[in-house]
Amino acid sequence: MPSTLERHAEQLAALGHPVRLAVLRFVVQAGAEGASAGDIQAHMHMPASTLSHHLKRLVDAGVLQTRGEGTFHFYSADYAALRGLTDYLWEDCCKRGKGCC
Repeated sequence: MPSTLERHAEQLAALGHPVRLAVLRFVVQAGAEGASAGDIQAHMHMPASTLSHHLKRLVDAGVLQTRGEGTFHFYSADYAALRGLTDYLWEDCCKRGKGCC
């Protein structure tokens, strides 16, 4: 099992691509129900195969979840994972300066 540092590094690496960051923002804005792959594709204006690669990377990094409904695939944000990532970044903020940000 990867360490917390390794897991967060993987998440940040996945988010380090402009397309994946834009996809994540679109899915977050869709709310808890998420967005269909078709809606994401229409928003991103890219071929399905290219989008599929980016979606897989985000799912593998644990920042998106996927579910199937019939022939449709929906993607939703893993809000707990995203909160864990941001909490990790802010953990012990400014402690070396002995203050609080």
